[in-house]
Amino acid sequence: MKRRVVITGMGAVSPIGCGVDRMWENAGNGVCGIDYIKSFDTEGMAVKIAAEASDFDPSSIMDKMQARRTARFTQFALAAAKEAFTQSGLDMSVEDPSRFGVNLSSGIGGLPVIEAEHEKGMKRGFDRVSPLFVPMAITNMAAGMVAIEYGFKGSCQCIVTACASGTNAIGEAFRKIRDGYLDCCMTGGSESCISPLGIGGFTSMKALTEAEDPKRASIPFDAERSGFVMGEGAGVLILEEYGRAKARGADILAEVIGYGDSCDANHMTAPLEDGSGAALCMKNALADGEITPEDIGYINAHGTSTPMNDRCETAAVKLAFGDHAYKLMMSSTKSMTGHLLGASGGVEAILTVMALKDGFVPPTAGYEKPDPDCDLDIVPNKGRKADIEYAMSNSLGFGGHNASVVFRRYE
Repeated sequence: MKRRVVITGMGAVSPIGCGVDRMWENAGNGVCGIDYIKSFDTEGMAVKIAAEASDFDPSSIMDKMQARRTARFTQFALAAAKEAFTQSGLDMSVEDPSRFGVNLSSGIGGLPVIEAEHEKGMKRGFDRVSPLFVPMAITNMAAGMVAIEYGFKGSCQCIVTACASGTNAIGEAFRKIRDGYLDCCMTGGSESCISPLGIGGFTSMKALTEAEDPKRASIPFDAERSGFVMGEGAGVLILEEYGRAKARGADILAEVIGYGDSCDANHMTAPLEDGSGAALCMKNALADGEITPEDIGYINAHGTSTPMNDRCETAAVKLAFGDHAYKLMMSSTKSMTGHLLGASGGVEAILTVMALKDGFVPPTAGYEKPDPDCDLDIVPNKGRKADIEYAMSNSLGFGGHNASVVFRRYE
């Protein structure tokens, strides 16, 4: 028998605010977190803007020595996990830690650490790099550090599927609880790759916009979109088996009811033109949740602001939802946060849950020029009150990875 899975805690670090409440308020108001890069000198670089988590202060969760020994993406994860754990009201002194797990993703991990230590090695010799270089840089360390911090001794994983990582992590955590392998799991994603190599690498492959106006840079579904804007942050959710959450009097935020994934099996970076791969993923999530396309009221789109993604995702939604595609709402919060890569699924899941909880759909901000290939209701520029029971969050990654999670409003 499948067990019900609910969300009892959420935490976030994002370019539009640290903490779920602040992030949600800004998302609802269409606040754009994109600006000129402040963390390094962009002189001579084509891309000079990003969505930095400028409000984040590591001293809020750790001392200076620990901060020096911890990569920024791991710091983000620990901050978001702390907020989620506090909200959940869990008391590990009365729990069985072997039934508690972590599934926390990152697409790239400690890229800035790799850059800094490589530079040090070139100057001093590679035997002189930090002894903490490897544990700081490896992609699974955010998951490992969160497990250590809270004593979660069950399964601890870091799924890496590029920009689908966070959503895959949530979906796999959901399955582990639903199928009885865990009772509780901390899940989501964390990423921090706003660095010379990170920006330069995505620039050279023509993925990033070179727009100079931060307010017209990340413009999903707009005819003038020209690439995505790099963001950073973390989104962490605590998933729990419904019966135990209810028994301990937890505040239940929403229910996870379905998860689907698929692979385009097509190209290293380009999605299938007809959207069939992503459509299969969405159909799988609907089938897993035992609901119909007509039940979905809102989709938090992958919506990266690249010409190809937004066109292909629109086509995918039409394939998956048929005529209902024109009746549901589908906004891209990347218009405000930029693209958080492996963390995007975690942050966007939280925003989707808040949309259900508050009955309010966040907008696709900065929208001006309609594109006939992107003709669905993208909730342009202004959020909208809406009584919705089911919502979906989509993530589509390089390599053809597709992931969708379906949430239900909790009454």
